Amino acid sequence: MPTTTVPITLYWRPGCPFCAGLQSQLDSSGVPYEDVNIWEDSQGAAFVRSVNDGNELVPTLTVGDRSLSNPQIGQVLAAVHEQDPETDLPAPPEPTRLARGINRLLGGA
Repeated sequence: MPTTTVPITLYWRPGCPFCAGLQSQLDSSGVPYEDVNIWEDSQGAAFVRSVNDGNELVPTLTVGDRSLSNPQIGQVLAAVHEQDPETDLPAPPEPTRLARGINRLLGGA
């Protein structure tokens, strides 16, 4: 089972297809995480609102001290690897040619 020293928390709500999709990808990648149902945890819901301009945007995920709103699995893995270079979790996938082109158009590297 892959490991990381970085705490990961997934804030979600029932019936959210984006949450279910990310949970499935995290599980498939072996990413260990704690899950918080914001409909059952008022502190979790308050946290989600605090990092999303007052909105209960889910999935919201924390990787160590970093918050990610509606992230893709590659963003999650990149955040883990940034904070825990020794992790044995899978490396984030390389960006596609299209993604690299869009990034250049938007002024990225």
